[in-house]
Amino acid sequence: MAATLAMCLVAPLSAETIKLVCSSREWCGLLRSKLAGSKNLPVEITELGTTEAFELIVAEKNRPRHDVWFGGTGDYHFEAAKRRLTLAYRSPNISLLDPWGEHFAEQSGYRSNGLHSGALSFIVNTEVLAGHRLPEPRCWSDLARPEYRALIQLGKPGGLYSVITTVVQLMGEEEGFRYLRALDPNINYVDNGQIALANVDRGNAAIAIAFAYGLNAAVLDGRRVKAVIPCEGTGYEIVGLSIIKGGPNPNGAKRFFDWALTAEAQKLMGQSQPLSFHSGITGRTDGRIVDPPPTRLINYDFFKYGSLEERDRLLHKWAQVVEAGRRR
Repeated sequence: MAATLAMCLVAPLSAETIKLVCSSREWCGLLRSKLAGSKNLPVEITELGTTEAFELIVAEKNRPRHDVWFGGTGDYHFEAAKRRLTLAYRSPNISLLDPWGEHFAEQSGYRSNGLHSGALSFIVNTEVLAGHRLPEPRCWSDLARPEYRALIQLGKPGGLYSVITTVVQLMGEEEGFRYLRALDPNINYVDNGQIALANVDRGNAAIAIAFAYGLNAAVLDGRRVKAVIPCEGTGYEIVGLSIIKGGPNPNGAKRFFDWALTAEAQKLMGQSQPLSFHSGITGRTDGRIVDPPPTRLINYDFFKYGSLEERDRLLHKWAQVVEAGRRR
């Protein structure tokens, strides 16, 4: 495995220790501080990125050494669920979740839950747009207009896949790919969404298509940068929480899982990513980000589009239809 395991003991090891694989760096640090010395939730944390965490769980499937996977993008949690690497568990605290959190849990067969979400948004620098004498885009249809040529940044492949799955579900696959071809001349592709957001913040780009929770909250205080939810509707990303099937401490894993859905835990997570939507109804977030109206969030098919096979298929099709089409 490419990554080196970074481990931190938060409590003395015992038979009751809950072993977490944590894929959200900021949250890992908060958990260490919050649960240090906890008798009810003594945890040992292994920090890994989403892909590396998934690979570890696959590698340990015959003899799991960890109990809970905390954080990481929902598509990999869904893939783990489809492979039956995670345990079906309907927490008594599921009633504390927003509808999108329950929807995610239901689609996974209750093998995963959503911790937080971010709507795919247009992050716009109003000063840069004003310099080009352009209005703020309000809809997906606006972004494909020729006057926005080369003014938009998008992370690739992660952000690109989010855009593909959103427009395909909004428009249908054939029409969606026609739209993506029309949009392509307006896009400068960068390595990830954080780069796109930083460029918008610095005034090096007018628009980023990205998840708003990636913004530093301070960026919005200057009013130059704002998040726009597309008028036709939009997709969203979910960060997951799953119990690893066959882990050494299943009862402790369930206790941690239940706690992670409470208002206490949700508010704790909000300290590191205040501009995201946390799944707990009582764990509300920063007032500068307003929950999108339900009609603006598509009924995202996580089971289908969370599949790694579907991800590979659609990215390959984009390369053939859009990327290769530029060279013809």
